[in-house]
Amino acid sequence: MPNHDPQCPLCSGAGGEVLARDARLRVVLADDPQHPAFLRVIWAAHVAETGDLSAPDRDHLMRVVFELERALVALLSPDKINLASLGNVVPHVHWHVIGRWRDDATFPGSVWSAPADRDPALAAARAARIREGLPTLKAGVRARLAALGLSEFR
Repeated sequence: MPNHDPQCPLCSGAGGEVLARDARLRVVLADDPQHPAFLRVIWAAHVAETGDLSAPDRDHLMRVVFELERALVALLSPDKINLASLGNVVPHVHWHVIGRWRDDATFPGSVWSAPADRDPALAAARAARIREGLPTLKAGVRARLAALGLSEFR
């Protein structure tokens, strides 16, 4: 693959459970026990900044990011969606699309924040309920991406 960095974890690994992919990107479900509604959109080539992509590639990437946002809202009814493209630790274009609830472990902070001062049983119960619905989420994400007309997704 062009622009592949063997030292980059997103070039050398999936970055989560692959739900869909095409020639330019993949959508994965991150393995985050505290935040089970955590999706990533990972660009296939090793590129550090979204702005380094061509306009058609940026449009494709953001269409997928925004469709995942809509899918999480429709399928899980979170209190909020977090969209983030940081790349401080892994400088490879990837977007986080994360369903958030007021009773999750770190709300209202980021998913990387220290746990909030609340009953951890509430957050654990919410995470367990979301994990029970992950098969529906996975199927829904795949269906919504296919409905975008992105025939390359499988």
